[in-house]
Amino acid sequence: MKARLIEPNNGRKVQKEKEIVRQMIVLYCRKNHHHNVLCKECLDLKNYALLRLSFCRFGEEKTACSNCKVHCYKPKYRQKMKAVMRYSGPWMMLYHPIYSVKHLLNR
Repeated sequence: MKARLIEPNNGRKVQKEKEIVRQMIVLYCRKNHHHNVLCKECLDLKNYALLRLSFCRFGEEKTACSNCKVHCYKPKYRQKMKAVMRYSGPWMMLYHPIYSVKHLLNR
C-alpha cells in the first residue's frame, strides 16, 4: 500500500485564520509573558496551531475551530489555545480591529 502525501491547505481563508492566530499568540505572549519576541512556549503553540491549520481536513470550508466537530488539537495545546483566545479575543478589537471584524463575520 502506498503512503498518500497530504498537501497543505494554503487557501485564502486558511491564510487569514493563520494570521489571526499568529496575532493572538503574539499579543498573549507580549501581555502575559512580557516578551517582545515569542517565548519558547508560545512559539511552540504558534507552530503547532499553524501546522494544524495547514492540514485541516475542511480546508477552505472550515468554520471557527471552536465550532468544529473534529478536535484536532492535542488536549495540552487545546487548553493553551483556549487561554490565548480567551485573553486575546477582547484585546484584538483594540490592537487589530480589522482582523477582529473579519473573524467575527466568518463564523
